[in-house]
Amino acid sequence: MSTTQHQRIIFGLKVRQFRQEKGWNFEELSKHTGISISYLNEIEKGKKYPQPANQERLAEALGVDADFLRSPELTKQFAPLGDLLQSNFLNELPLDLFGIEIQQVVEIIARAPDRVNAFISALLEIARNYSLREENFFFAALRAYQELRNNYFEEIESVADSFVQQHKLPENGGVPASLLAELLEMEFHYLIDTEKLAQHPELQSLRSVYNPGKKKLLLNNRLNESQRAFQLAKELGFNVLELKERPLTSSFLRIKSFEETLNNYKAAYFAVAILINRQAFVRDIGLFFQQDTWNSQTLLDLMHKYQASPEVLFQRFNLLTKDFKLEKVFFLRFIHDLDRDGFDMDKELHLNRRHQPHASGLNEHYCRRWLSITMLQELQKQQQQSQNPGQMLTGIQRASFLDTGEEYLCIAVAKPGYPSVARNVSVTLGVLLDAQAKRTIHFWDDPAIPNVTVNVTCQRCNLMSCAERAAPPTAILKREERQRMQALLEKLTGK
Repeated sequence: MSTTQHQRIIFGLKVRQFRQEKGWNFEELSKHTGISISYLNEIEKGKKYPQPANQERLAEALGVDADFLRSPELTKQFAPLGDLLQSNFLNELPLDLFGIEIQQVVEIIARAPDRVNAFISALLEIARNYSLREENFFFAALRAYQELRNNYFEEIESVADSFVQQHKLPENGGVPASLLAELLEMEFHYLIDTEKLAQHPELQSLRSVYNPGKKKLLLNNRLNESQRAFQLAKELGFNVLELKERPLTSSFLRIKSFEETLNNYKAAYFAVAILINRQAFVRDIGLFFQQDTWNSQTLLDLMHKYQASPEVLFQRFNLLTKDFKLEKVFFLRFIHDLDRDGFDMDKELHLNRRHQPHASGLNEHYCRRWLSITMLQELQKQQQQSQNPGQMLTGIQRASFLDTGEEYLCIAVAKPGYPSVARNVSVTLGVLLDAQAKRTIHFWDDPAIPNVTVNVTCQRCNLMSCAERAAPPTAILKREERQRMQALLEKLTGK
């Protein structure tokens, strides 16, 4: 009868605990059981599960019941770890992506079980109190994986290049949605329906729904050309990359596993790679950066050339690190909920290291001086005045962060969140203005570019004179109060 990984791990933890309680090393346990030191080491690491005879020898030597040694029940010392092992969460952690084996995690825990288990218990309690779901961890793990790889995946680039060559897709921009639909129908026997979703008003926020049994793709008929092209290219990605575990809707309603999250990203990456050819786009970026002055029309021209949405175009700026050696880069996407007039950062990615503005998930008021938000405010104003309500805005800013002094050149696009009418969207690219960036981007010091001091959120900003402040600096005030208390306590205690 085969054993599971968790059975081996739990058995090994018990052997380790009872061996240490007796004060024995591996050599002493080996003498009492007749089991080799190397095999005992493998047992405790959860890599081996002994035969029944050796289980009995171990139980007798350690002075415990053999049935308890074999059972899934853990002692109080390791109980929190047992809860974690039995949950689906640990199974779903993408440890393999980071070159980590679960046994390594368990071994770290086993070295200081009291402290680490208390830490695990605290994390689980925090997760319960703040209603953190598995998908929060899945998206965080995916973001960390992207950042470790600088959001560049050569293996997907190679497959995309081969696909473009094989099917003679346009390499210099403008891959038509009709051609992608034809490939799905001819190569992968898809049925594409552009009318069905219109019959369900409650599903109008979805761009596509896929029925795997019928190989039928339901496309929202309100999508524009670039949105249709991306959805179709993403479907090609699922098929060409042979990604079986996948979401069936364009946006996640419920996430089943990390594999599903990762595969969705890979398919989207493939889509961007075939829609915006790498070699052509690198040439275009080079010409863009060689301009001595900022010209917003250039950005609009690139979107028009590649028939790409701002999100797709900005995703392709993942080439900045590999091809232009720009090491400190971030990407943000903001959603402006027009019904409640709230701003939410729903996507954040930092290449090379975690730097400013690192605020994803904070339930606070993001700095209203950020280009991302000022452009959304301007777009809303134009829409209220009925001035080109469907217009796309572009902008640029040199943002100097108040707390760190880091200065970024930020380029952003704001647009209506079509097909949704209740929200607007902005995407922002930020490049740290270090020596390499200043050599590469010739227009970085264009006098026409506004230079603005910014911070992360209003709650964490001590710039009291800020006219754009949307909330009091509560985090700063609490920190100052703690510092005053600490200073007074040190005075009273003489320490």
